[in-house]
Amino acid sequence: MNQASSPPPVISDRVREALAVSLRGCDELIPQDEWVKKLTRSERNGKPLRIKLGLDPTAPDIHIGHTVVLNKMRQLQDLGHTVIFLIGDFTSMIGDPSGRNSTRPPLTAEQIKVNAETYYKQASLVLDPSKTEIRYNSEWSDPLGARGMIALASRYTVARMMERNDFHDRFKAGQSISVHEFLYPLMQGYDSVALHSDLELGGTDQKFNLLVGRQLQTEYGQEPQCILTMPLLEGLDGVEKMSKSKNNYIGISEDPNTMFAKVLSISDVLMWRWYTLLSFQSEAQIAALKAEVDGGRNPKDAKVALAKEITARFHSVAAADAAEQDFINRSKGGVPDEITEIRLPLGDGGGPVGIAALLKMASLAASSGEGNRLIDGGGVRVDSSVVSDKGLKLGAGSYVLQVGKRKFARVTLA
Repeated sequence: MNQASSPPPVISDRVREALAVSLRGCDELIPQDEWVKKLTRSERNGKPLRIKLGLDPTAPDIHIGHTVVLNKMRQLQDLGHTVIFLIGDFTSMIGDPSGRNSTRPPLTAEQIKVNAETYYKQASLVLDPSKTEIRYNSEWSDPLGARGMIALASRYTVARMMERNDFHDRFKAGQSISVHEFLYPLMQGYDSVALHSDLELGGTDQKFNLLVGRQLQTEYGQEPQCILTMPLLEGLDGVEKMSKSKNNYIGISEDPNTMFAKVLSISDVLMWRWYTLLSFQSEAQIAALKAEVDGGRNPKDAKVALAKEITARFHSVAAADAAEQDFINRSKGGVPDEITEIRLPLGDGGGPVGIAALLKMASLAASSGEGNRLIDGGGVRVDSSVVSDKGLKLGAGSYVLQVGKRKFARVTLA
C-alpha cells in the first residue's frame, strides 16, 4: 500500500505576497522552496533577510537597464528586508570574465574610486538610502592575503570552473584563459560568505558566479543563499540588450526631456516588458491598463504614463510634467521652453550664411554635407518652416533652427 504524500507546507498570505514580489519579472529563483522557507522563518522570528547585490564600478554612470535588479532590491526592501549594496572595488581589479570571449582588462584603483563615488549616488534614486547597507568587498578580500587566497581556491575545483560556458567555449576554441580569471567567481562567492547572504541578485549572465557563492557558503558551514536572476533589459531598439556601446540606452542622469522622449520612442510591444521590469505599479494595475489598451484605448496613453513614472523617479514629478509638455510642444512643431542660444558671425563682408554651413556652425550637423542631406530628407526647419532649398541663406537676425524632433537652437546672426 502506497504511503500518502505529505501535505504541502502552509504558506501565510504575507509569505505568498513576498514570493509573488520575488518572482515578478524574474528569470530564475533557485531554489524556490528554500526561499519560501527563509521567508517563513523571517516572518516567524521577525529577523529581516539579508539580500545582496554586487556591482563592479566599471563605468561612472549607469543606465536604466542596470536598474532592473535595483528595482527588485527596492521591492524586497519595501517588504522589510535588509538590502546590501556591495561595491566590488576589489573584484573590479580582477575583471569579470562573464559572457566574454577574451580577457577583460582590470581597472586601476584610481578608476575604481572615481566610478564608485557616483555609483551609489545614482543607485539611491531607486533604493531607500536610509535602509541600505553599503559595503565594499575590499573589506574582507584585502585581508585574505596570499595564504587566505590559496585556502579559498582549495575549496573549488577546476572541473567545476570549466563548466562555466564562457570558460568552456574559450578553452574549446583555443583562446587563452588567465589563471586570475578563475579568481573572480571565487571572490564574488566569498562575498556571500563574508556577508552571510540569504539571497543574491544578479543578471542572467551572473548565474554561475551566484552559484559559486552558494557552494562556498556550504563549504564554510553556512546556510546557502538563494539566487534570483533578472533578465537583461532590451534597449530602445527592442532587440539588443541595453548598452551604451550600442547607443540604445537611457542614462539615469540624462535630462528629463530626453529621458521622457526616449521612453516614448520604444515599441508598443516592448512597453509592456518595460512595465514589468521597470515600473513600481502592481501587476494588477499593469494588467488592468493592458486590458484597457487591448479594448481600444490608445497605447500611447500607457506609454506616456510609463515615461512620466520613469522620469519622475530620476528627477521629480514636476520635471516629468514639464517633459510631457515639452514633448507635446515639439510634436506640434512648437519650440521647447529651454533652448540653446548661440550667437554667430555673418559671412564675409557681413553677408548672409548658407543654411548647411549654419547647421554645422550651430553643432546641429557634423558637416555641411550632412546638413544638405538632412535638408534633402525634410528634417530641417527654420522658424517652424521646413527647409527645402539647400541654397537658402540667412542674413542678420535671430532664427530658431530645428533638426529632427529633438535638436533645437536659437541662432542670432550679427
